[in-house]
Amino acid sequence: MGLSKTIWTNPTEFLRVEQPVNPVLFFAPTVVQASARRFIDGFPGLVTYAVKSNPTEEVIDNLAAAGVRGYDCASGFEIDLIRRLAPDAAIHYNNPVRARHEILYAVERGVKSYSVDSNSELAKLIELVPAEGTEISVRFKLPVAGAAYNFGAKFGATAELAVELLKTVAEAGFIPSLTFHPGTQCTDPHAWQSYIEKAAWIAEEAGVVIARLNVGGGFPNHRLNGVVPQLEETFRLIDRVTGEAFGDNRPLLVCEPGRAMCGDAFTLAARVKSVRDGEHVFLNDGVYGSLAELPLIGVIDRIEVLSPEGEKRSGELTPRIIFGPTCDSVDRLPGEVMLPDDLAEGDYVVVQGMGAYSVVTNSRFNGFGELGLATVLSQRV
Repeated sequence: MGLSKTIWTNPTEFLRVEQPVNPVLFFAPTVVQASARRFIDGFPGLVTYAVKSNPTEEVIDNLAAAGVRGYDCASGFEIDLIRRLAPDAAIHYNNPVRARHEILYAVERGVKSYSVDSNSELAKLIELVPAEGTEISVRFKLPVAGAAYNFGAKFGATAELAVELLKTVAEAGFIPSLTFHPGTQCTDPHAWQSYIEKAAWIAEEAGVVIARLNVGGGFPNHRLNGVVPQLEETFRLIDRVTGEAFGDNRPLLVCEPGRAMCGDAFTLAARVKSVRDGEHVFLNDGVYGSLAELPLIGVIDRIEVLSPEGEKRSGELTPRIIFGPTCDSVDRLPGEVMLPDDLAEGDYVVVQGMGAYSVVTNSRFNGFGELGLATVLSQRV
């Protein structure tokens, strides 16, 4: 997959002229820069980008140009990517479980911020990472609803364990901080309130004044027509609750949005391979391709259908079962998707909000997965 050098007006123009037979992601640099500025202007602290959500060089370059100065990395590959594209940026290595060789590599690359959620992993950091000037953020979890899925099943200490870990971090001479993740695509701003209040409790119980509180990712992008993300409301709530919970010991704030930063900057166009007996729709992209995330957190309904000539299909919306191109029966989008009843073979199903976890999950299973990438001025079709 390589970015086309031509800059197109919008996806419709590209599809009408190029008639691609493989799926295409359309990237609008203006959108990703606007998303970055929305965070920089609104969030009351340091804005970092979760590289895992979309690590393409085009995204990193545009985020850096917009003023993003911190990046959340989960591997040596991502650390090297940021060191190359944004060499002066802060790197937070916030994958809480690392092999010793991974820790040593991060130290060699000058990483000064880590997260941890267990005694065994904290022992590795204390053994291998120089304490002076290095931050360790204890990651904790709560049973809080409001997200598409909860990260607490894999990461995060209980509040009680977090107290002990925070004490150990401070006693070992590291800069003590706390971090949490409310869960992906979190559309309820109040999900952050419980976490912030518990963070203040953990710090008080540990007798530690924390330097920073990382309120995680979880910030949503626009996936459903009926649910518009309330980012500014979330920023104001985080600011207010942090002041109320910590008082004079208020920490500096950090966030690490991924999908909220890159999600709306990409639109996918997948071509209809077949409308089998007028019922099932087969696309040239599916869950083994750039649509891999949809079975996990739900279908995006910001969809339009274009004819090969670029005309919008306007038939009555009807529920359809959508399959991907592979021979695997699990290659199916969840539930049924509302599509116009005049949809036909050769049409393009255009899905907005596809920037997060699409490029990185695309595979070549069954020989499919050749994914184009084109630059557009606007995502309007």
